[in-house]
Amino acid sequence: MLLDATPIKDGLPKKFYDAKRLLLKLGLEAKRIDCCVDGCMLYYDNDVALTECKFCNKPRYHAKNVGTSNKKPLPVKAMFYFPITPRLQRLFASIQTASQMSWHYDNRRSSGMLRHPSDGEAWKHFDRVHADFAIDPQNVRLGLCTNGFNPYIQASSSPYSCWPIIVTPYNLPSKMCMTKPYIFLTCVIPGPFNPMVGIDVYLQPLIDDLKKIMEWCYDIGCFKKAKFHDEGNFDVDY
Repeated sequence: MLLDATPIKDGLPKKFYDAKRLLLKLGLEAKRIDCCVDGCMLYYDNDVALTECKFCNKPRYHAKNVGTSNKKPLPVKAMFYFPITPRLQRLFASIQTASQMSWHYDNRRSSGMLRHPSDGEAWKHFDRVHADFAIDPQNVRLGLCTNGFNPYIQASSSPYSCWPIIVTPYNLPSKMCMTKPYIFLTCVIPGPFNPMVGIDVYLQPLIDDLKKIMEWCYDIGCFKKAKFHDEGNFDVDY
């Protein structure tokens, strides 16, 4: 379908399998995580082997697929998670973006105009409360947003709400941080209903990755090890 819709086809993978291999080489994997049909929990981490929800006891798999030896059980509901760590690593692995990751610190203004989230009082309050984090301008500041949409508006009359979770790095200047290359899709929460009451359940993989990143920053200073060489090459030690 992508080949049919694209005027310039050079370099595009011709099969879905080839597209997956290409993304894996880029380090941009996607993880499918089974979840409770009512959004009570994810079958993730210590709960990955469960076959029913530990809160509402509803089954993880469709009944007709359970017990068949030649088919993999089909989950009733599953979400997709796109790990944030390799995406943040690439911000420091590119000379174009690494030099901009302290923009919010180097371009402070006292004019009273709100040009960037770093000019806001909430940002300044965070810096005062968490001074140990704010002291290093390359520590990553992230904004998270979400909204639902109906992907089947022309194919189905029944309501269906799919929710993408978007993360963007606010270290970058305004002209960069809200543009497509730096708006990271991290989760896709399936419908059919609004997950806002228990949306924190679906954020568990993202929060776990962010906690690991924080531990790396404080324990080994991974982002502080970024350095420029005389020949202009850029290396990052993780």
